[in-house]
Amino acid sequence: MSKSELRLLGQDDRSECCSPIVREPLGAEAAVELARMFKALADPVRLRLLSLIASHEGGEVCVCDLIGPFDVSQPTISHHLKVLREAGLVGSERRGTWVYYWVLPAALARLSSLLRAPAGVDAVDVAR
Repeated sequence: MSKSELRLLGQDDRSECCSPIVREPLGAEAAVELARMFKALADPVRLRLLSLIASHEGGEVCVCDLIGPFDVSQPTISHHLKVLREAGLVGSERRGTWVYYWVLPAALARLSSLLRAPAGVDAVDVAR
């Protein structure tokens, strides 16, 4: 095929090569906020902490119950909880001597909506 035979795709021909945008892409501000959340979750200890908090009966957990499952010191656990809190993934409240933590559902919803496969795409298609 010679160059003269090649057909150039114009604006009207986009449907032949590109799929339409089905949801609003991230803006710069949202990307910065979500990146901070994902960065906080990129540490194995913090990911496990979030999982422990989310799976605890009643939806909240005392910091005293979070120290045992890890081979790190209490100040290290406190640091990791602070990172999760500052990233907007968990909330906390001091009650006397102890601090209680809970997962913020809206934050998890934002993360999951970004990771959700587009409509019409099977999990099998995504795995390929």
